[in-house]
Amino acid sequence: MAPATAIWAGMGTIVWFKRDLRVADHPALASVTGPVLPLYVVEPELWAQADASARQWAFVAECLEGLRAELAALGAPLVVRVGEAVEVLEGLCRRHRIGRIVSHEETGTLWTYARDRRVGAWARGAGVAWEELPASGVVRRLASRDGWAGRRERFLALGPLPAPGGLEPVPGVEPGPIPGARALRLAEDRCAHRQAGGRAAGLSALGSFLTSRGEGYRAAMSSPVTGERACSRLSPYLAWGALSGREVAAAAAARRAERPPAGWGASLKSFESRLAWRDHFMQKLEDAPDLEARCLHRATEALRPRAPDVARLAAFERAETGVPFVDACLRYLAATGWLNFRMRAMLVSFAAYHLWLDWRAVGPFLARRFTDYEPGIHWSQMQMQSGTTGINTLRLYNPVKQGWEQDPTGRFTRAWVPELAGVPDGFLQEPWRWPGAAGLVGRRYPEPVVDLAAAARAAREAVAALRREGGFAAEAARVAAKHASRKDRAGHFVNDRAPRGRGRRRPAAPEAQLRFDL
Repeated sequence: MAPATAIWAGMGTIVWFKRDLRVADHPALASVTGPVLPLYVVEPELWAQADASARQWAFVAECLEGLRAELAALGAPLVVRVGEAVEVLEGLCRRHRIGRIVSHEETGTLWTYARDRRVGAWARGAGVAWEELPASGVVRRLASRDGWAGRRERFLALGPLPAPGGLEPVPGVEPGPIPGARALRLAEDRCAHRQAGGRAAGLSALGSFLTSRGEGYRAAMSSPVTGERACSRLSPYLAWGALSGREVAAAAAARRAERPPAGWGASLKSFESRLAWRDHFMQKLEDAPDLEARCLHRATEALRPRAPDVARLAAFERAETGVPFVDACLRYLAATGWLNFRMRAMLVSFAAYHLWLDWRAVGPFLARRFTDYEPGIHWSQMQMQSGTTGINTLRLYNPVKQGWEQDPTGRFTRAWVPELAGVPDGFLQEPWRWPGAAGLVGRRYPEPVVDLAAAARAAREAVAALRREGGFAAEAARVAAKHASRKDRAGHFVNDRAPRGRGRRRPAAPEAQLRFDL
């Protein structure tokens, strides 16, 4: 049945902003001619989900303030409405005789996926044209990963779009207030050192990274001590769309073309690689919208109990595991909303292997902590670091060893776990081995929640036993065919299958070995 013709059509276009809070390099906004109503819908049900937090909303609200100012300067201020998306869109379309909605293609959670399906069904029934445009290297309805890299490269080659020169507003629309976290009934969430939201802050971070901070990026990204400055710190601006991946890639390429001093080349190359990996992991969620709910490799559903050990999970969430470097990283994350990738991977590994917690029990807690929560990256990495993809090398981090290697002076650990002030340097990462531990461990600082060596041994044995089971390899091959990267011997993404007669394409790279730091 053909959709009904909207009796209010023809008077303008709604540009529906979601995770694309900018005016530059915005294909949806650039596509509009005639009157436009820029809209952001604050959805209380979305912010009531287990992966949402007040720190995220505070960042988004600052982005919205900046976006509103930019759009006002162009002639059409941002309209903010609180409510269910279909109801808000229908009301605005009726009231202002709007027959077209345009937005970016969002790769989000199961909740946003279901919401978009509801919006699509309403739009078709109401005769409202809703167009979703690609705004990243992620490809919707991708039939195969073969050729994906080429499609991403072609998208980047188009270059970032400029901001519109001016906008004609739909008349008579009140902008509306941007609500606070309390109005959304979000739990108090103190994050004293959170990055400021907004495009201006994102551009400042991009500029400082490409002109000074990024020179030591490749060597310094692994440690939370050096990574705080050396990493780009662009992840929250990319996650919420204050910056686009394409404009960041273009800026990095322009910096490389300047032939900066020695030391920059490797760092810029490494950074550009991680921008590609970012799209790669988001593509996984685009291809499997239920990635946040089920294990990629079906046999791993039986690996861990779904009901978590409540005491272990609580110790992890309180950052009182009794393992100093783990607790330091968790407390730093609580205070900043950010953590370098290697330490994120270590936290997931510790929760999954040492504490033997299901990734779905830990994932929402960590998502709430991350100001830069990007569902495609977060849930892909939760599974990869937990060993439930079936195609990645087991990465079981030794948190004591990581503490010695990534915080060799103990400065980071002591700053975030002040209970250990009196512990000598040689025992800082293992205070239970200190001869003077009797008055500290189990009193002012908890004993380790598990025996680290025994827990790691048991985890390795359980994973190895599962992988030896019949049918495991066949299922892993299925997962790899759909989700694994296509890389050449130099570690670059390749675009297509090898031509006939020239041998077989090299198997997918061991993704668990990459470091994804932005």
